[in-house]
Amino acid sequence: MLREALGKAGIEVGGKNPWDIQVKDRSFYERIIADGVLGLGESYMEGGWSCAALDQFVDRASRAGLEEKIQDSWSNRLHIIKSRAFNLQKVKRAFQVGEQHYDLGNDLYTAMLDSRMQYTCGYWRNAKDLEKAQLAKLDLVCQKIQLKKGMHVLEFGCGWGGFARYAAERYGAVVTGYTVAKEQAAYAREKCRKLPVTIHLEDYRKATGQYDAVVSIGIMEHVGYRNYATYMETAERCLKDDGIAFVHTIGGNRSTTIANAWIHKYIFPNGMLPSVAQLGRAMEGRFVMEDWHNFGPDYDRTLMAWHRNFVKAWPKLKKSFDDRFYRMWEFYLLGSAGAFRARSQQLWQIVMTKEGRAMPPRLN
Repeated sequence: MLREALGKAGIEVGGKNPWDIQVKDRSFYERIIADGVLGLGESYMEGGWSCAALDQFVDRASRAGLEEKIQDSWSNRLHIIKSRAFNLQKVKRAFQVGEQHYDLGNDLYTAMLDSRMQYTCGYWRNAKDLEKAQLAKLDLVCQKIQLKKGMHVLEFGCGWGGFARYAAERYGAVVTGYTVAKEQAAYAREKCRKLPVTIHLEDYRKATGQYDAVVSIGIMEHVGYRNYATYMETAERCLKDDGIAFVHTIGGNRSTTIANAWIHKYIFPNGMLPSVAQLGRAMEGRFVMEDWHNFGPDYDRTLMAWHRNFVKAWPKLKKSFDDRFYRMWEFYLLGSAGAFRARSQQLWQIVMTKEGRAMPPRLN
């Protein structure tokens, strides 16, 4: 049955194409039948199968809807039940993703990311490398919020402070950032110590004050469907009447309540992708949607660049991580690149204002 499903995606077990897979452990089939995508990923991490071009495998599998065909496992059903019975992203659980993912070590992220530690999609429209793509993304955000000298900006999920530093250095803005990762907070405070930037190690829901702009670049993936309304309420509360709210997030084509079980267990605990409908319902009555920009294919290029940097740095990184981690990280980066290439995931930038405010100028 699995071979037949793979065959419909143009993937052959033991084939010679770069997207074909080589099965080394016969339990591979049992793992997928029992645990779906979770079993597929765990088997890869343990060396049960390999693929010369994992991104191309995932691209083909995604286009053929293979994930939907194999995800009906008991582990996935349990994950769905938990997501519907509990708020997996409530305040006291918010720090889990920081501890498990963002605090893995700054050496890993320094080697993989650009010089400003941007861990979100770059903007490749006129860029030829990762560094320029990330700078273009940062400047695009500043233009969309009409950033000017002296403006006060609130940033939910400020990461390693890359946007805050750019906005303060290039535009003279005053930035207040929130993150739930200790390593990120320490790094951001050090890099921004001479700038008008304040970093809080705290959940975004604790933010106070009023700002000219409220932005988030890559936090909505951790907010959870039960909290989208709370997110919008917090942004509305902290935004001046004539201000601009901005969201940069990965988005899904369908409304769901979970990420796939492998991503939840190994990469982003409690994460999930919002849909247009879910974000739209949360915005309704709170914000006017001024602009909704999709450049999802740019995330494919960003992830492939991160993977090249990761592989190049592995001789040094392997002193801190084992081979199982290498395969896990490879499955994460290349699998995500394939999903964006297949258009099963999107990258959205959303500009919002309060009702009654003049429409911001359009960007060409």
